[in-house]
Amino acid sequence: AQQGCFPTPPLARISRNGKMTEIKEPQDYMEVLQQQRGGFSFELCNRNAHLAQTTGIKNPTAMKSGTTICGIQLKDSVVLAADTRATEGPMVADKNCEKLHYIANNIFCAGAGTAADLEHTTQLMESQMELLRLATGTQPRVCTVVRRLSTTLFKHQGYIGCALVLGGVDVNGPHLYQIYPHGSTDMLPFTTMGSGSLAAMAILETEYKEDMTNEEGKALVAKAIRAGIFNDLGSGGNVDACVITKDGGQIFRNMEKPCPRKFKAAYKPFPKGATPILKEEILKLCTVESGDVTMG
Repeated sequence: AQQGCFPTPPLARISRNGKMTEIKEPQDYMEVLQQQRGGFSFELCNRNAHLAQTTGIKNPTAMKSGTTICGIQLKDSVVLAADTRATEGPMVADKNCEKLHYIANNIFCAGAGTAADLEHTTQLMESQMELLRLATGTQPRVCTVVRRLSTTLFKHQGYIGCALVLGGVDVNGPHLYQIYPHGSTDMLPFTTMGSGSLAAMAILETEYKEDMTNEEGKALVAKAIRAGIFNDLGSGGNVDACVITKDGGQIFRNMEKPCPRKFKAAYKPFPKGATPILKEEILKLCTVESGDVTMG
């Protein structure tokens, strides 16, 4: 550039389909503003389409998760329930997993979403509530757990796949909350979450009553989970339930088995010794003499 003249703006050259494309780099805030006007930029869409055509790279897709969980609030207690099927896309990864998580003696939650996220998040909350109980000498409150979970999930903007139905009984009585992966919360008398939540909600909306006993509540949530199991492919296995009172919570593992296995496979397993041994070698790694170890 000549003295007294503005320098020419630098150009970035990119090759697309054998042709060179020049992209002007912004020099001041006005040029940056002009580039950002007009909303959505389709440059990455063209790049992704080009990569998909030339290299066979596909965009990542979200894996569907399936679950049915529910909870109801009674006069002096809270009852939670969940199915036991863990899915990995179209496959059943675990037929009898546990989706009811312990947080404190008086607080439990049922989880839907990503299994690893649920395990680590609920274990972290259990640790924090125990430290809080030791520091204050008082029983943790349900609203404390809800606030901490909501803050943690909102901070990560939904990338922690935890959809929770949280229930507990504290000094203020029974409480039931619904917590979404992005951090929003609802306080409800009864709620459902997961891929089978619509079928379960149909049962709860029809038969829920505030003055139910604990046994009636267990029967209702079990019926709601069965509706999710029979009407949703992502839900299955058995029915787990949890009753939380002022004295603590109790988990009823495999309370119902709505679809047990009716028959076993017709073929017999391979007998022992059917696989031939081609080579056998035993390595002597160390020699023990008088209590001293001598490496070989």
